[in-house]
Amino acid sequence: MSKFDPYDHLSVVLNKDGTLTRLLAFPTTPATGDQDHLPGQAVVSKDITLDADKKTWIRLYRPSKLPSNDKSIAKLPIIIFFHAGGWIHFSVANTMIHESCNHLSSEVLAIVVAVEYRLAPENKLPAQYYDAIDTVLWIKNQALDSVNGEQWLREYGDFSRCYLYGVSCGGNIAFNSALKLLDRKIEPLRINGIIMNQPLFGGKMRTKSEMRLASDTFFPLPVIDVLWDLALPQGTDRDHRFCNPMVDGPYRDKIKKLGRCLVIGFGGDPLIDRQQDFVQMLVKEGIMVEARFDDVGFHGIDVVDSRRAAAITNFIKEFI
Repeated sequence: MSKFDPYDHLSVVLNKDGTLTRLLAFPTTPATGDQDHLPGQAVVSKDITLDADKKTWIRLYRPSKLPSNDKSIAKLPIIIFFHAGGWIHFSVANTMIHESCNHLSSEVLAIVVAVEYRLAPENKLPAQYYDAIDTVLWIKNQALDSVNGEQWLREYGDFSRCYLYGVSCGGNIAFNSALKLLDRKIEPLRINGIIMNQPLFGGKMRTKSEMRLASDTFFPLPVIDVLWDLALPQGTDRDHRFCNPMVDGPYRDKIKKLGRCLVIGFGGDPLIDRQQDFVQMLVKEGIMVEARFDDVGFHGIDVVDSRRAAAITNFIKEFI
């Protein structure tokens, strides 16, 4: 492990000014545009600026075959989605993430609001949480504006059935932004649940799964440590509450007020012990939790295994 270079594994170079040079260019796919129907297109999508100064935006997805003049059609749940990428990689425009959001919208029959949040280390935590909050408040404003609000949300979205859904670091964003939203007035929105798929949590003390899988091919321990170094606020460590939800503090009282949670994990993920401890903590705080853990599989397996991806989609359908 001493010769292992986590930056090389991540295909990034850390610059002297604390920024990253990202060496990989991931393929991207544009949104379809603001169209009601496209031949052979199950889902349509469009990009909307969230905060021009922060360079944040969202990509909105909805199933295409839902005529707006049919009042008998039930409104669709709204899933606010936070992508994976270890805090430092990816965009909702990346083809892999775009296609997963297409699939989610089509299979679950939901409006998906995918958040282009700011990346670390150029933007340290909690910037990503505030980007999530900005998104929720933007959706609230659409609900309140019956004239100029976003048409897709007003016509098709059920503002009383909103869900925060994140993958890996996105799961961390979903959890921590949900806690912060408890201090905000978001009515008529209602967060009906939090979905955390292989959530990224950490801590200074190593878990058994971290030690056992320290040399994991995809997500080795030195890489996880570097990602936290890049994301956490200056001068903090992995026992900061943004990283370690198990630490005690005043914020723990807020956890009792969270709604339903779905947590998904795999036995070959170095994070599995933390995820299971996290579930136990939620249960002890009185939270209704659905835990879907598979003994087989690794962190990010759903990216390469279509069967696991389909299973996760089914978990979400059942939860919603």
